[in-house]
Order: sequence, then C-alpha cells, then structure tokens
Amino acid sequence: MKTRILLLAGGQSGEHEVSINSAKSVLEALPKDQFEITTRVISKQGRWLGAGESLQALSSGAAESGGELMLAGASSAGEFDVVFPLLHGPMGEDGTVQGLLTLGGIPFVGSGVLGSAAAMDKIMAKQVFAAAGLPQVPYAAALRSEWRAAPDAVRARAEGLGYPLFVKPANLGSSVGISKVRHPGELDAALNLAFSYDRRVILEAMTQGKPRELEVGILGNDAPRASVVGELSFDAEFYDYDTKYTEGRAQMHIPARVPAEIAEQVREYALTAYRALDCAGLARVDFFYLEDSGTVFINELNTMPGFTTTSMYPKLWEASGLSYSELVARLVELALEAR
Repeated sequence: MKTRILLLAGGQSGEHEVSINSAKSVLEALPKDQFEITTRVISKQGRWLGAGESLQALSSGAAESGGELMLAGASSAGEFDVVFPLLHGPMGEDGTVQGLLTLGGIPFVGSGVLGSAAAMDKIMAKQVFAAAGLPQVPYAAALRSEWRAAPDAVRARAEGLGYPLFVKPANLGSSVGISKVRHPGELDAALNLAFSYDRRVILEAMTQGKPRELEVGILGNDAPRASVVGELSFDAEFYDYDTKYTEGRAQMHIPARVPAEIAEQVREYALTAYRALDCAGLARVDFFYLEDSGTVFINELNTMPGFTTTSMYPKLWEASGLSYSELVARLVELALEAR
C-alpha cells in the first residue's frame, strides 16, 4: 500500500515562489511506486487552495489569493499519512503550521514546534547557540517599542558593536529587510526598515575581513548525520535576496575548499546546533569562515531549506552519496519515525 503524502507549498512569506519551485522538484522526485502525492498550495494571503487552484499555482509559480480559510482547509490533512510542509519563512517554517499538524496528530516532515520556532527567531537561536558554547559574532537585540521610546539607547548598542554592522529582522528569511550599515548616518534607515518587518530586530557586528560562507546539511532525528561541507561564493557585499535568487550571482563549491580539520569542525558545530535546538528531519546550518585566522562562526540554522534540485541542501547530500529521490524518501521515513 502506498504512503499518502500531502505536499504543502506557497505560504505567506517572501519565499512563496521558492517554496512552489521546491514543491515541483519534490513532486517529481518522490517514487510514484511508493507514494501517492497530493499537493496543496497556500496563497500569499494565507488561504488554502483546492485541487484545481493548486495545480494552477504550481503551473504559474505563485498564488496571490483565492482558497478557503487555513483552518478549514487543513482539516483535510488528516486523510494523509504524512504532510511535507515545504514552506519557507514566517507562517510556515516557524512552528505555526507545525503546531497545527501536531494538534491534529498528523506526522510531518521536519522539526516540531520548538525547533522550528527557535531556529526561525534569530535572537532566540543565538541565545541557544551561546548556551551550547558555539562561537558567534557579537550581537545585540532591540524592540520596536524601544526604538520608538528611547532611540538613543538602541543607537548606543550599535555603537558598542562598532561599524560596519548588519541590522536584521529577527523572524524573516531570504535576507529580506537586512541592511549593511557602514556608518552611524545609515543606522536609522536600516532600523526603520527592519522594524517595518518585525517588532524584534538584531544588530550583528561584522567580522574583520570578508568571511567565506560555509553550509552543512543535517539529516536525522535523534541520531542526525552531517553532510560534506559546501561553500557559497559571490561578489556582492553580503548574501542578499538578489544574490540568492538571481541565477549566476552565486556559485556553489561542493565540497568546500577548506582544510579537512575546518570541515570537520564545521560539521561538529552543525550537529551541536541541531541538537541544541531540538531539530528533527532536516536542516541546513550556515557558517562564516575567516581563512586568515582559521576562525569559524555559526550564522544560522534553517529547518526547511530550499529544496529544488539545484538548491544547496540536496546538492550537499548528493555529494554525500544520497540522491535527490533517496533523500526525499528518507525524510518521509524520518517523519513517520518521529511522530
């Protein structure tokens, strides 16, 4: 008997289109002799689309509106053996959908409420990483209410970190709302932009010199494995939205061009972060590497990374000996094992 899978795609975040592209790849890769797959797209307005509308959204690459209330549509998820929530960013990767599925007693791919929510929130994730002894760049947090009531106090935190620095919304993906602040004159605009997306914002010190960006794929539940280490190279000042999603702007190097001891250290740090956040199923963990000093800093952990056939996460596992279709099938197995 085939395993019945509900593939969720789209969602309300800025990564709506990326999610749909990921779903197309997974849909094509899942072995049809093992799985019976149904896809439902969640519109940018947070509405649950029916079968016909979902197919249309998969074809066009996006769903602006339409559909029924999320709670009403999600009631049909109980008809399936496993849900694969291929949703990136807020209202999908942050524990909200995971909580809904947990309440329904429905197995799903990926981390549960705790791991999803903690990893999505950059401030909370950094606090967990610090408790686990993982090296990070210096940072500070601020609330929108603080910025309105006592802006000089927030400016002082930035001053304490030094310039240049980065200002980021705490709960967004795809580098949305992130600014590189080169001097105090650019700080207010960067904070206003970040606070327009989130009530909590993080300020991060920059490393000395341009760091190299390393990434590791993690697969498993209580006994996770780390993939080979990959590297992203690009000419932009940082890995912004355009660099991330414009073809040819960034290049992958798998395996990463780093010494063996650095690669092993990164893999161990990635596993430590994964366990500390109580993740399950999968994650991609990103690092900064300063070649001159041999220093590694953890940057962030993504509980539902991009999943097209050309995305870094499946490419890392392909280089580690697991094909795309084998990887997807293994994730379904892990979902059933965990729930």
